[in-house]
Amino acid sequence: MRKGMSRRQFLENIGFGTAAGTSLLLLKDVASARPGTDLIPSRTLGRTGAKVSILAFGCGSRFLMYEDEESATAILNRAIDLGITYLDTAYAYGDGQSETRVGKVMASRRKEVWLATKIPDRTRDEFLRRLEASLKRLKTDHVDLVHIHSLGQADDLAKIEAPDGALKGLMEAREQKMARFVGMTSHTNGEVMAKAIERHDLDCVQMALNASRNGRFEELALPAANAKNLGVIAMKVTGQEFLVGDGPGKADMSSLLRYSMSLPVTTAVVGMPRPEMLAHNVETARNFSALNDQEKERLRQQLKPSREGLEKRLVGHLDGPTANPGMFPA
Repeated sequence: MRKGMSRRQFLENIGFGTAAGTSLLLLKDVASARPGTDLIPSRTLGRTGAKVSILAFGCGSRFLMYEDEESATAILNRAIDLGITYLDTAYAYGDGQSETRVGKVMASRRKEVWLATKIPDRTRDEFLRRLEASLKRLKTDHVDLVHIHSLGQADDLAKIEAPDGALKGLMEAREQKMARFVGMTSHTNGEVMAKAIERHDLDCVQMALNASRNGRFEELALPAANAKNLGVIAMKVTGQEFLVGDGPGKADMSSLLRYSMSLPVTTAVVGMPRPEMLAHNVETARNFSALNDQEKERLRQQLKPSREGLEKRLVGHLDGPTANPGMFPA
């Protein structure tokens, strides 16, 4: 980042600026991605057997930066048109606002995508009650995947595993066909996530997997998930943009995305609050080539200075709406 340039100016210069009031006319920028038969590659989502695009559309705080709902649904439709088949939402994203927006698109395009949502509640009854309401907002009788949202430290896992904990609700959701498959997400502690994977009958997991290796997910939780053939979804690819930029501990967007996609994962969830970001990431995915071991290690060393800072930023973090859509959350 150049001296004297604010973080906001820097993010705007690389395409991470505000999407507030984005006009539908901006969607023409997305057309720069090659259309037609040049599809985004797909991979099998572990034991689910489903094939999904290696780039997933994140419907969290960045999706909510499209203040105009018409623009938000338009960008989501465009993402599907461009070949993204995995949509990631959650109740916590705007207290259901994201799910409501996604539901407007699902009313006509449900069969074209793999739909995943996440529930934050830690008891069985609250989990199932919340999921039932989520299904109504999403305008569907089931999701393809439901996660327990944002596993924290060992005490949080204990709450989830309690006799009346969310894990019981998660398994009942699968039994009752409210969800075809079940999983858990985390960006806090790879060791705790590995324990959850080893102990429970999950189908998928979503975890922070980026070149800074925050939380030791790549070292501990990813091997545990691969050993059980779980579908693995990478998130925090840019660490909420903390890893994007110039200088020590930073890298460009394409390198960060290629790194996460080069790991033994199925897809990478990315928030894309501007149409040109969608175009850029789709192009990166369409032309994807895996980093070799030397390239991955070089990027790890480059991002190493950011590891501790990112871990501190993500402790207790639950992605939600930004207080100011022109800025990113701290």
